[in-house]
Amino acid sequence: MNSQEVRPLLGESQLAAFRRYGIEVEIGTGDILFADGDQSYDLIVVLEGNVDIVENHGRPDENLIVSYGSREFLGEKGLLTGQRVFLTAVARSGGRVLRVPVARLRTIMAQDAELSELILRTLLARHGRVTQRGLGLTLVGSRFDPNTRRLLEVLARNRLSFRWWELEKMPEAEERLRQLEVPHSDLPVVLAPGGSVLRNPSNHDLLGALGLAVTPEADGSGDCDLLVVGGGPAGLAAAVCGGSEGLSTVLAEDTAIGGQAGTSTRIENYLGFPAGLSGEELAARAALQADKFEVRTKLGARAVSLFSDGHSHRIGFADGETLTAKSVIIATGAHYNRLPVERLAEFEGVGVYYAATQIEAQACRGGPVVVVGGGNSAGQAALFLARHCAHVQLAVRGETLATSMSKYLIHQIEVDPRITVSTRSEVVGLVGQERLEGVVLRDNRTGQTRTQSSCGMFVFIGAKPNTAWLNGQLAMDEDGFLLTGADIPRSALEHPDRSPLLLETSRPGVFCVGDARSRSIKRVATAIGEGSMAVRLVFDRLQATGLASTDPERAEV
Repeated sequence: MNSQEVRPLLGESQLAAFRRYGIEVEIGTGDILFADGDQSYDLIVVLEGNVDIVENHGRPDENLIVSYGSREFLGEKGLLTGQRVFLTAVARSGGRVLRVPVARLRTIMAQDAELSELILRTLLARHGRVTQRGLGLTLVGSRFDPNTRRLLEVLARNRLSFRWWELEKMPEAEERLRQLEVPHSDLPVVLAPGGSVLRNPSNHDLLGALGLAVTPEADGSGDCDLLVVGGGPAGLAAAVCGGSEGLSTVLAEDTAIGGQAGTSTRIENYLGFPAGLSGEELAARAALQADKFEVRTKLGARAVSLFSDGHSHRIGFADGETLTAKSVIIATGAHYNRLPVERLAEFEGVGVYYAATQIEAQACRGGPVVVVGGGNSAGQAALFLARHCAHVQLAVRGETLATSMSKYLIHQIEVDPRITVSTRSEVVGLVGQERLEGVVLRDNRTGQTRTQSSCGMFVFIGAKPNTAWLNGQLAMDEDGFLLTGADIPRSALEHPDRSPLLLETSRPGVFCVGDARSRSIKRVATAIGEGSMAVRLVFDRLQATGLASTDPERAEV
């Protein structure tokens, strides 16, 4: 990313647009414009003077990150998501700035296409920069601790900038624990913005401390017209369409908005983006749309139960909260399969990964890596990692990539000299002491094995549906994917006299879209289409049961 992406100079028309929404104020040398730990802060446009962005303000280890001058604006992606800021803005000289409150910033994002595009692209690019530098919160924990690996996954999936102090490798980690008087029994710990110390937090508590877990309060009761469970592309599309059509909508997501697609470095076959876009950008744009249509989002919300009573459905969550809805769309997706090899758990999160984002690429920068899988996810990961790593070995169990990978990806892989493809190969072992050092590959044609030097292994070998929480209440296929519409045997319907709608499960009013659905096409565009279409079907079911509160003819699919 070039400097123009992260530090654009505003033109006169852009400044004029900001002036319509901002409040002009005088600043003096040393003034704090926002501070580490703040959750509610403004986008700042510098009119005169200079403003420094610093880490650890006021401490001996204070560190200058960047300085902004006239016609530049301050802010990072967390400004839009509500995440607590982890840096401090200090006026280096007197001058004038425009303060644009977040509520007005959202108005800009919804109404001014040109300025919205500039702001979004800039904030995402800056987020990439701070992630590369390892700024943000600090995780202290052991690589052998499953809770440390759990938090590493949550941080990576949410594209949060952080540094990891590994207990076994970094003497300063032990010293910091002594200073904080934190015993090893409390590990892992997260040093969050504002100086708070989180001791082995749950996913929900971690996201809540960062300002990202929002608890819906629909008219005080938690009731809503539509509850979407799962925040991947299918769930996001359903939530946006539901909110835009007047349904009171709640979106509940366990780990990260964008789902597994949110970790994709480049989606190149999505309509309308000829240059492609990252999963992070897709998720950020969708989240903004959901907010625009007053969708209430609940993060760190792991669904654990479903109970239906007539035309009412209740979803229970791991944090003890229960939400009630007239209709439910299940979009919980699937999780990647794990390789059946010894020592896998030992290296997961610290050498073995199930996503290829900037965070994982930083951990493997300059070294050789192995990507396992023959689908589009594996191909996209290989191309992305080739830009950061010395060499990428793509291990494919099948005879050719053409069996499961899009042609445009195959072509890019074939012409990239940093990628080597091994077909009819599979992983049979992992090598390393304190870190992953190699991957043992077997050639299934000859039976011979070889050890491929590698500091990281990225696994994309198919998925299992996230449907176990339903406890078999809804009809599923033999692999656990939910059956919908005409695929449901008549004997499995809860009301055999009522034919299910196209994306409806065996229970009326409960729908399924995306990767959790049986026979779904595992593509982002398809998932988004299903999520959008499901809202129209929700209207049809609500109308049939007399529960529709808005005109279904308004629904756009």
